[in-house]
Amino acid sequence: MARTERSSRWRLILGSETQKSFQSMGGGGLSQEELLMDAALGAIYGGPGEGFGGGPGPSGGAGRGPSSPAVSKWLGDLRTLFDPEMVAVVQNDAIERKGLKQLLLEPELLEGLEPDLNMASTLLMLKDQIPKKSKQAARAYIRRIVEQLNKLLEHDVRRAVTAALDRRAHSPLPSASALDFPYTIRRNLKNYNAELKTIVPERVWFFDRSSKVNRWHIILDIDQSGSMGQSILYSSVMACVLASMSAVKTSVVTFDTQIMDLTPLCADPVDLLFGFQMGGGTDIAKSVAYCQGLVEAPAKTLFFLISDLYEGGNRAALLRRVEELKESGARVVVLLAIADGGKPFYDPETARRIAAMGIPCFACAPERLPELLERCLKGQSLEGLMKEKNS
Repeated sequence: MARTERSSRWRLILGSETQKSFQSMGGGGLSQEELLMDAALGAIYGGPGEGFGGGPGPSGGAGRGPSSPAVSKWLGDLRTLFDPEMVAVVQNDAIERKGLKQLLLEPELLEGLEPDLNMASTLLMLKDQIPKKSKQAARAYIRRIVEQLNKLLEHDVRRAVTAALDRRAHSPLPSASALDFPYTIRRNLKNYNAELKTIVPERVWFFDRSSKVNRWHIILDIDQSGSMGQSILYSSVMACVLASMSAVKTSVVTFDTQIMDLTPLCADPVDLLFGFQMGGGTDIAKSVAYCQGLVEAPAKTLFFLISDLYEGGNRAALLRRVEELKESGARVVVLLAIADGGKPFYDPETARRIAAMGIPCFACAPERLPELLERCLKGQSLEGLMKEKNS
């Protein structure tokens, strides 16, 4: 890297107040594009004189924040000058450092935001504050995130469920795609016709992929406290994919100190996400107790508790409830909250005590969720996934 380029980069990192120092060391001035970058970064990371539009920051003047046109121009500059990952980082810093909630409350600004999981989580937390004029733009922004997650998860989730179906169950309903060739051949070997040199079957057997008796019941019990933003987004998309498949029955329960059964909203991931009430305390034990009441056939039930495990209610009751579910024959898995950067965020003591019961308790990378689901439905060990995450 050339000396002048290194100098320019350090100047951008350190801010406009270091300009004189760089000049005294023989550093050249910034190019026109670099000056735009400097102004865009200075609006968030600079001093009092580097607010939006070159004026005072949001705390200056008569207490008014920067105008929407100034923020719109700033967003436009960001998207032009930086790659999407950097844009997402700066957008989030704008919310935290400058309190720019109008980024999320003005429709024209929402349209200019780069899709980002952290930003979507913040938007969901503020959804009750979104003015009527911005609701459609907010839903459109969330849908862009959902479409990205759908591309990541949908195909593999469907494949995982199909691969794990109980193919021993049969149906009287004929379907070419569900024909059980090996079983049909075995049952008709006695009907081999030597002249035709083939088997003439008396009966054909088909797999039963929709029988309510043989369907797995997947219950997602999702913590909706403030730390759960990214986990909620992934869980909601997975829930809606599962709910669209007749091969499994899906229930979605959310909780803070109250419990909501959002299963009727699973037709649309955006509707489901806007059904969450993010923030507040937690009573995990009460929610697990509610989910126990949903279990009809424990041996065909897969229960996911998706939480940071910070129990605001009775931790002893929580531990008793999850152990009861496991002892009933249901498959119980605890997926820990995923925070910024994909790092797990959870109460280590509660996680340790649940893991001591033989219940898998770990954070799972989103792209591994389909594999996790397939292993659970097949009754396979999750040890490999757990070791990989903990290594």
